[in-house]
Amino acid sequence: MKMHLIAPSVLAADFSCLQKDFDMVNRSQADWYHVDVMDGRFVPNISFGMSIVKAMKKMAAKPLDVHLMIVEPEKYIGEFREAGADVITVHYEACPHLHRTLQQIRETGAKAGVALNPHTPVHLLEDILEQTDLVLLMSVNPGFGGQKFIYQTIPKIKKLKDMIVVQNARTLIEVDGGVGLQNAEKILQAGASVLVAGSSIFGAGNPGKVISMLKSIGREAMMV
Repeated sequence: MKMHLIAPSVLAADFSCLQKDFDMVNRSQADWYHVDVMDGRFVPNISFGMSIVKAMKKMAAKPLDVHLMIVEPEKYIGEFREAGADVITVHYEACPHLHRTLQQIRETGAKAGVALNPHTPVHLLEDILEQTDLVLLMSVNPGFGGQKFIYQTIPKIKKLKDMIVVQNARTLIEVDGGVGLQNAEKILQAGASVLVAGSSIFGAGNPGKVISMLKSIGREAMMV
């Protein structure tokens, strides 16, 4: 099992003391910050915009993985990149001209990602994989944190991994929603390489330890 990345989801952090949570993640073994941007239209919730992302960038010592759960994301890609996004992920379901949108993201210098809702099959990405740095599989219905993991995501990860191998692509598979110590190993064994975890990290008594445990999964097997 190759080394994987851990991306704590800022949506589950305590916004009354955000600097404290960012300091914890900065000190931890986490690799990215996962930042969910919601517009109340594509998903039934509203989170934060460019100004908050810009403030987060000042606190973050690690890359910002910005997930745009919004309609017409192509209108805002440049602004989110300027605000500090290192990875910008748009939804397949929100992009009628996906190839063009991915090109637009890459032209800003950010890594380009595509997200799929739980009901969207992975084969729809077959003709676009070479243009993607990352595919984000939603393992819950997007819009709210704290939901239970949808286990049909496991075979989706395997199918997507097979597609990546066949095309000899370097696309990362990211999984977001209901991820924690109880299912992380299965997710990684299926082929995922980036784990997004929110409530399981920030809701823990010792968040740094949970990050460390998530990061260490599979390490023993690598050393054999």
